[in-house]
Amino acid sequence: MIPSTGSQKDFQVSIVGGGVCGLACAIALGRAGVPVQLFEAAAAFGEIGAGLGIGPNAVRVLRYIGLLEAVLQKCHPGDLKPRGFVYRTGMGEHEAVYTVPVEDPNDFGIGIHRAAFLDALVNFVDPGVCHFNKRCVSVTQSVDNPQRVLLHFLDGSTHETDVVLGADGIKSSIRKFVLGGTDERIAFSHTVAYRGLIPHDELKAAGFKTDLTVAPACFMGPSKHIITFAIKNNEIINVVAFSANYKTPIGTENLPDGAAWVEQVPRDEVKTVYEGMGPDVKILLDHMPERPSKWSIHVVHPHLESYVKGRVAVLGDAAHGMLPHLGAGAGQGLEDAYLLARLLSHPNTKIDNIEAVLEVYSQIRQPRAQMVWERSRIMGRIYDGHGPHGMDWAKTGEDMDGMFPSAWHHDANDDVEVAFALLRERGAFAGNE
Repeated sequence: MIPSTGSQKDFQVSIVGGGVCGLACAIALGRAGVPVQLFEAAAAFGEIGAGLGIGPNAVRVLRYIGLLEAVLQKCHPGDLKPRGFVYRTGMGEHEAVYTVPVEDPNDFGIGIHRAAFLDALVNFVDPGVCHFNKRCVSVTQSVDNPQRVLLHFLDGSTHETDVVLGADGIKSSIRKFVLGGTDERIAFSHTVAYRGLIPHDELKAAGFKTDLTVAPACFMGPSKHIITFAIKNNEIINVVAFSANYKTPIGTENLPDGAAWVEQVPRDEVKTVYEGMGPDVKILLDHMPERPSKWSIHVVHPHLESYVKGRVAVLGDAAHGMLPHLGAGAGQGLEDAYLLARLLSHPNTKIDNIEAVLEVYSQIRQPRAQMVWERSRIMGRIYDGHGPHGMDWAKTGEDMDGMFPSAWHHDANDDVEVAFALLRERGAFAGNE
């Protein structure tokens, strides 16, 4: 549990965005006694999407904040398991070519539906600090007090505050302020994902042979791959089928203006993309929903040089929206939220040193999140036969050596201690606190 500040804060924090990391940050700050307000664009808390992978590093963060037990109560007993991963050929008989070793018996992760995850968190935030139907469209300095920040909302209202944390996703309006007023950092990744949930019994009845309950599985193929993991005590299989165009580099060409990032498409579209794959892939796609959702995945690219400007910071997808191929995006957002909460709740953090505190947040989090961003991109290329050994699937393990441990074997408390030490060294924090 994050320790209470033990002192009255002379600043207020406003969080824009009530998704996974925004809500977690609000809870952590509130529990520590930091005055916080949360602004959400929707009419209620809610997450679109299907399954959510929470890696061991993020499980630790949830434990530190005091939310892990609540999240586990929304899971089935089998949903917390060591996060090994089995890689199989997508064509032929789906030979298992590599299994990610579980090097630490504490490498537990969670497979959970996004809505269930968020539902576990909402009971821990004070309803009195939550403001809905508040879509932030811009951020400016306060006219009356240039040291303060003014949030502008779509409904014409404003809110003046001391610190702004932008957890408002890949289309963040807060990022534009951090970048100095111009934001050209959203790029189409040239990767699409078809998502669906399938009852496990239906697959088994259709003759599906691959065991999907032991660990998440990846069926690899040319410029495409399918990720599956079991949720709801192995009753439901979460399917994400990726297809990528590697001829066009990220950032060189975007979707047409007005094109939907998420749309419902006929199941036959997915089957056409995966034509020629092996028998279990065929069964899997035959049992996708009649109209699965198709996601055109966007990322933050080029990366941000800094996550802060003055008293404004971004976190989660707003800071480093990434490809999902390490299953680490949500975990990076939770690491952001935790470090911010620990820094802002520290007894030595005051309005006078808040900018120095936020600069240290950025200094620590930016290189780590960007490393995970880059390794997520590389992993997608490996899955799709564009890694160092191409489609020599037997060498998949060589290509991805060390990738998962770099994301999983990280303790967010180490970041906290480094941050505190830096702030003491720079004189922003006193003595040995």
